[in-house]
Amino acid sequence: MKKLLFVLAAIFGLGLIFFGFFVGKYNQFVVFEENTKENWAEIDNQLKRRADLIPNLVETVKGYAKHEDEIFTKIAEARTKLLQSGSVKEKQAASSMFEGALGKLLAISENYPNLKADKSFIRLQDELAGTENRLAVARKRYNESVQLYNKYIRLFPNNFISGIYGFEKKDYFKISETDKQNPEVSF
Repeated sequence: MKKLLFVLAAIFGLGLIFFGFFVGKYNQFVVFEENTKENWAEIDNQLKRRADLIPNLVETVKGYAKHEDEIFTKIAEARTKLLQSGSVKEKQAASSMFEGALGKLLAISENYPNLKADKSFIRLQDELAGTENRLAVARKRYNESVQLYNKYIRLFPNNFISGIYGFEKKDYFKISETDKQNPEVSF
């Protein structure tokens, strides 16, 4: 009888250890996944901040560059797409379109010396530069958290456990090849 109780206690103890192991692993997956979500939310926040700043910059530039309607239309379209996008890939594409239009807008300012000296334009340009820096930091943090998460779910034995719980690989925030080039502006 004592042997049977000992065997049952050992089986129960091993079961408890395995249960604790799986619960601990699940909680670690949740922590890594939530960290990537938090970092993505910061990118989304900075994209929204940038989208909110642009109308003010556009209005400032419009007064000086009334005949540059095409760029203002592209910026409005890009801003709308950015604010309506949902997934990481949609946000990346919209952000790319927005950055291209913004680059052209800032290049236009080179042809208007009075605009370059305007205090509101300078202030908005500084705000935009700050936002771009914050956005770059947020992208870096997001990609770092995705890297940690993806590594974690691929490590043994985590790869088996992540499959059981349904945790899947996340996508990095990538910059398109067109975003890596300087915008071309012709007058």
